Amino acid sequence: MSVRNKIVLFGPYPPPYGGVAIYVSALHDFLEKFGLDCELKIYGEHSEPNENLVHPWFSSMYRNFRRLVRGDTCLDSSSFFFEYPSGRASIAWLMLKPLKRFRWVKVIHDGSLPTRYDNFGFKQKLLFKILIRFVDEFIVVSEDLHIWLRDIIRVKQKVSLIKSLLPIPPESFNAPLPVEIEQAIAHHDKVICSIGVFTPVYGFKDIAAAIESVRQESGLDIGLLLVDGSFAIDEDYKSEVLWQREWVTVVTNLPHPQVLQVLKRSDIFVRGVALESYGLSRVESLWCGTPVVATRMGETRGMLLYDYGDGEMLIQQIKEALFNPPMQNIRIWAERFECEAEDNLQAMLNILSPDRGPYDR
Repeated sequence: MSVRNKIVLFGPYPPPYGGVAIYVSALHDFLEKFGLDCELKIYGEHSEPNENLVHPWFSSMYRNFRRLVRGDTCLDSSSFFFEYPSGRASIAWLMLKPLKRFRWVKVIHDGSLPTRYDNFGFKQKLLFKILIRFVDEFIVVSEDLHIWLRDIIRVKQKVSLIKSLLPIPPESFNAPLPVEIEQAIAHHDKVICSIGVFTPVYGFKDIAAAIESVRQESGLDIGLLLVDGSFAIDEDYKSEVLWQREWVTVVTNLPHPQVLQVLKRSDIFVRGVALESYGLSRVESLWCGTPVVATRMGETRGMLLYDYGDGEMLIQQIKEALFNPPMQNIRIWAERFECEAEDNLQAMLNILSPDRGPYDR
């Protein structure tokens, strides 16, 4: 089997610190650590100037990918082609892919894609169907996406299920927190954390309402710490979440090691999202020894579950996690997820560098 030349990672990169950006960042670090020839291409907006920043424009796509050659691999975690099809980006890609003949491995992270695909317009579906023919191999991060791609879309290429959970270096769990976050945590009897953005799909409003109920019933000063990824915002929704709730603290674009420290210092982590393909933050919370209350989406093992929008069940599970945390169960699942993360990384290495042996764990 021939050795691949270059690996190009194409996707979001922190900040902002969304799950896919953290995945791309972690994978990039591992590939460099293992000595593979890896180049990073960042899509979308970015807070700092970067020569590898890619926009969904014809010129930007062409400039960034025209040097790829046969034998190179593009591991694509972007949303330009299938999740949110861009005509200008797609035209450039449709010119470059047959001409340069590089290997295109498309990673689909977006658990909402099967639902949204039915509402695509004619042009979006046409782009989707044309582009699918040029993909060499698919990777999906959930069983639902795997079933949808194989049984509903009926792609003919290989589809690998590799969840987005990757190992985290032990030192990443020991980052110091800014003084203002330390003070916010110390100020309350209990602290509950949630991660997402201020749009209804992430459930911040439901979480705040549930905690308000538990505060009133228990008499405890329970604080809510919202880690805002800032990649989307509904200002009216944000106002509703924060209205007359001085016990809610919002932190924005927190670096991943500091997020892990917040999870470690919280009494509960609540993931209230309506749609989830996997949910890295859920598992990271278990790794930090923190009970997880989460919707029945994505990864759910070892967690206290509720249905999105079911406020009464959310309240019940928050009380269970606060006053009767299943610590032994958390430890068991944390260890299992550590093994799965190592397996996921090895599976990615097998796809990106098939001639390479097992990495040293």
